[in-house]
Amino acid sequence: MPTTNSIFGTINPPPIGYGSIESTTGLPAFISNIITIIFVAAGLFAFFNLMIAGFSYISAAGDEKKILTATQSINMSLMGLIIMVATAAITVVISYLLFGSATAILSPSITGPGSF
Repeated sequence: MPTTNSIFGTINPPPIGYGSIESTTGLPAFISNIITIIFVAAGLFAFFNLMIAGFSYISAAGDEKKILTATQSINMSLMGLIIMVATAAITVVISYLLFGSATAILSPSITGPGSF
């Protein structure tokens, strides 16, 4: 880049084009962290609910009502896990279609003038 010397010193022109700033702070990182916490909490809840329902199924001792309750709880836990995976997959597809990157929504980056 050409520089200009004057009585004020060396003046460098600003960079041309846009650089990128990775979103390690600010609102995009906060939203990404919240989404991650929700997915982890929902996964742990489904896992422990599935474990408790499995234990209830094993310890039902032939009681039809307990078996039905445990089976419904197992089905709801598995359905919750399927919904979580489907939600993540839909988010990735929408992100890829709109932004050209599969991680643009789940791991956003801010673009602006210059690069830091």
